[in-house]
Amino acid sequence: MIMSLSTYPDSVRFLYSLGNETRAVKLGLERVSTLLEHLGSPQSGGSFVHVAGTNGKGSVCAMVESALRAGGRRTGLFTSPHLVEPTERIRISGEPVPPELFARAFDTVHQQAEALLAQGGLDAHPTYFETVTAMALLLFRELAAEVVVLEVGLGGRLDATNVVSPLLSVITPVDYDHESYLGTGLESIAGEKAGIIKPGVPLIIGPQHPPVQALLEARAAAAGSPIARFSDWTIVELEIDASGSRFAIPGPPPLRIECPLAGEHQVSNALTAIAALRLLATPPRAIEEGVRLVRWPGRLECVSRQPEIILDGAHNPAGARALASHIRRFYAGRRVRLVYGAMRDKAVTEVAGILFPLADEVILTSPDHPRAVRPEAIRGLVDHPRLRVAPSLPAALELLRQFSPDQVSFITGSLYLVGAARALLVQ
Repeated sequence: MIMSLSTYPDSVRFLYSLGNETRAVKLGLERVSTLLEHLGSPQSGGSFVHVAGTNGKGSVCAMVESALRAGGRRTGLFTSPHLVEPTERIRISGEPVPPELFARAFDTVHQQAEALLAQGGLDAHPTYFETVTAMALLLFRELAAEVVVLEVGLGGRLDATNVVSPLLSVITPVDYDHESYLGTGLESIAGEKAGIIKPGVPLIIGPQHPPVQALLEARAAAAGSPIARFSDWTIVELEIDASGSRFAIPGPPPLRIECPLAGEHQVSNALTAIAALRLLATPPRAIEEGVRLVRWPGRLECVSRQPEIILDGAHNPAGARALASHIRRFYAGRRVRLVYGAMRDKAVTEVAGILFPLADEVILTSPDHPRAVRPEAIRGLVDHPRLRVAPSLPAALELLRQFSPDQVSFITGSLYLVGAARALLVQ
């Protein structure tokens, strides 16, 4: 008998019981393809923008979706991970799907998976990510999304999202992350990301290390995929401050861009998104409005002014370098406090080596997550003259209440930590 899990809390509990997305990952398309076939192939006939990369892919997805919506399109957006609620992963016209629709989609996918298991059609229940990917594709079809922006979860070639036939593919900067799954060299990692390249489908390439650029261009040439690069666009009148950037792109047609996402790296993310939007024939005013109105929480997001607290999910070395650059550029002369927590599969010592020297004080803590590194363990790996341990995130936040006007605090290291902090700090 197949149990019906019809409430949102039940669906979330079952998804979490499937295991952590990274730890329980089972790369490969056979299971999700079989599942989707028995669900009526909801991915067939859809219009998708498929986005892979190590850093920046979420921001690019958010900008592309926002501009398509500004141009009057009914959009779908699939991203991961979520910060607070799993419903954030599946959005229609900019809004998370309602909990009741999320639960209903889960019930449909779960019952089909159980039926296939009973018949021997699947080797195991689909993973958390496979299940949510199938749920998203069902909901995008049911709710009549005209175009869906789809973020890859891990890698690309064997990621569950790679069942779609997209309008175009986008690969944002490739760097070191998830090396136990994707390989230890940049070329190996890039090869997995390049797995989303489809024959004849245009490819947008964001800024890359030279060997990655060469590999992606060779793969695109072999597939007969036309290439557009973020660097194909010239920008003028560039202004960057702590809250975002402004720049112009000469025509035709000319664009004046105001990007509210903080960080110098968001300029190249915006250019990557604009390259995609131009290929999608998005009206210039929709591009300008979409970028101006984009929201992407938890990435250099200021959530408090007094005390000044900024959230940033810098969970890998490339993200840490971007955060370090932001701190040096806009917070020189300020007293910096860093609240840091991480997951066990992350490059803790490398990230700490990039960020900790910029901080006057480091507070080590941990999100409430089974895969989190205990702060005491991090303390044994790193060195800093003013290192404190907070046993929980609420305890760390209590320490931030002791502040002076010249002080700024960054909460970083894990998106799980950032999401938990955001839930406590943003009402």
